[in-house]
Amino acid sequence: MSTKEQELVTHDSVEIDGRTRTFMAVGPQSPLIVLVFHGSRQSGAAHRTFTGHQFDRLTGHGARVVYLDGYRGNWNDARKESFFPARTANVDDVAFTRAVIEKLGARKVFAVGYSNGGQMVMRLIHEAPGLLGGAMIIAATLPAPENFLAPTEPVVPLPVILIHGTKDPIVSYRGGEMSWLTRTLFKVGGRTLSMPETARYFAARNGITTPPETTALPTRSTTTSVERTSFSQPERLHVALYTVNGGGHTVPGPGNAPALVVGRTHRDGSAADLLAGLLRDERTD
Repeated sequence: MSTKEQELVTHDSVEIDGRTRTFMAVGPQSPLIVLVFHGSRQSGAAHRTFTGHQFDRLTGHGARVVYLDGYRGNWNDARKESFFPARTANVDDVAFTRAVIEKLGARKVFAVGYSNGGQMVMRLIHEAPGLLGGAMIIAATLPAPENFLAPTEPVVPLPVILIHGTKDPIVSYRGGEMSWLTRTLFKVGGRTLSMPETARYFAARNGITTPPETTALPTRSTTTSVERTSFSQPERLHVALYTVNGGGHTVPGPGNAPALVVGRTHRDGSAADLLAGLLRDERTD
């Protein structure tokens, strides 16, 4: 990292319920921020490395990128059958998020979450309606109704991008009960919707009633491919599902996820590029 880049990385904290909560911000002060929520057993810094620093590039689109640190490696998401310390200690991660936004003076907020972080983004969408201007959810599917603790009303529509691999060994693309590995290793259980069902759910929240259109995206990869399913309708905020055929529990792009553990990463394109599209849409509204 160059000296100039180092000067643009700041570490800060806020106090929530007697706990010091930390975060790292990349880029100069901006009214537009992107909050990045890491996966289980990670930190903001670890997730930044895990994703190949790809989200840092969003500073080129006028955003300040903020990597938040979960409590002991996790977020207190809205799954009833989460049993890691953030849940058992009843950590208020919604208050943490609001405090970071306030401290940075942000007026427009986008969020991207991976795995447990994606679950946290879904909690924010439901529990803090209007807080976010757009969201990206990666490798996380919506909890089934009996496993979901967040309120479903009121509804504030927002654009949503979903990304999921069909060969994800941690969170099944097909939904259903969590695997023995996930229950044991990550201390989370319960039933979830499939990723296509999750996409339809968010489309319905945005008032979209027309059938989606699915397009195969061009790729040079011989191991993974991507299909985009677009839910759109005039005067409605769009939802897009990117299905990574052959992809694992990973974030598309230049990251260093261990394939033997989480499966293949799609390298031909990146999640950050997709999120940049949302930011461009916002700046041209």
